[in-house]
Amino acid sequence: MHFPYKSNSKLPDVGTTIFTVMSKLAAEHDAINLSQGFPDFDCHEGLVSLVNKFMKAGNNQYAPMSGIIGLREILAEKIEDLYGTQYDPDTEITITAGATQAIYTAIAAVIREGDEVIIFEPAYDSYQPAITLNGGITVHLKLRTPGYTIDWQEVKRSINPLTKMIIINTPHNPTGTVLSAADTLILAEITKGTDIIILSDEVYEHIIFDDQPHHSVARFRPLAERSFIISSFGKTIHATGWKVGYCAAPKNLMAEFRKVHQFLVFSVNTPVQFALAEFLGQKGHYLSLGKFYQQKRDYFIDLIKNSKFGIVPSAGTYFQLLNYQTISNEKDTDYAQRLTKEFGVASIPVSAFYHQQEDNKVLRFCFAKKEDTLEKAAVILNKI
Repeated sequence: MHFPYKSNSKLPDVGTTIFTVMSKLAAEHDAINLSQGFPDFDCHEGLVSLVNKFMKAGNNQYAPMSGIIGLREILAEKIEDLYGTQYDPDTEITITAGATQAIYTAIAAVIREGDEVIIFEPAYDSYQPAITLNGGITVHLKLRTPGYTIDWQEVKRSINPLTKMIIINTPHNPTGTVLSAADTLILAEITKGTDIIILSDEVYEHIIFDDQPHHSVARFRPLAERSFIISSFGKTIHATGWKVGYCAAPKNLMAEFRKVHQFLVFSVNTPVQFALAEFLGQKGHYLSLGKFYQQKRDYFIDLIKNSKFGIVPSAGTYFQLLNYQTISNEKDTDYAQRLTKEFGVASIPVSAFYHQQEDNKVLRFCFAKKEDTLEKAAVILNKI
């Protein structure tokens, strides 16, 4: 069936995401999938039991639009304990259908036609489409390689009366870098006296290594007062398929956020929210998450330390970048496909996170995997 629909696409340059492409390729060639960011191990057994308990208890109808109050109270307590800032669970925290929905909602709530939004590349791929769909103009600033740091002088030069929002991401996907306290203080100083809103993507907030603290914008009141903070339960509890996240923001910004949220998804999985509230009340899980994934990072790096790949240990997230410039001069998209088809290990080419496909001969590998999976991948990578 074909309907003769003739219209200009609202996203003419957007195709299937690289994550879908590489995961499909991995499946077709029976390759070890270190591309898309999801664990290949189960979430906590007790958490599954809690979801089942609340389902059986009849908590299967719509949750309140902003999320069940018990979960929002737990989150407010967590944010205050970790970062020292109080958020009112009634008016300043909203449960969302994953972090990507929260990001889109925050952008849709405040970005109008012609507003400029600064993002830093390589950037998570949902930012620009959300900006475009809401009439905004994306200002692409490149992180400085090889360390993937922000050039704050360039940020200052890029700000003008049309600048409405700056999106930051720490710990950073895909590079695994983290923003320092100095970075965050500079951002506060740059935006001081402006109406610029910060969208802080902090979905890997608990996955940070080498005893570094996570410098959430919630730690810095001048930034907290102008920021949407986005986080993800999926990353924290090893259950990305549950698609539950949250947003914290000052009351005036959250009021606008909820206006969009209520017509986008309205509410989020009810029994999962009840289960998360009880599970997170125990606190121990997310406090040990950094060490849990640091062991996996270190194990993966140790397995491939004698390979020809260039390695700079990830500082956060569950992704590790590997540079292959001493192995091949192929484009990273071509090399990633060949690595999948011919060798049997799937990764993500980092050029996919740039709007103009910048190629630094770097691939992103996910180490949120069982030791057996990492060992099998390492055997292959060491032979290349």
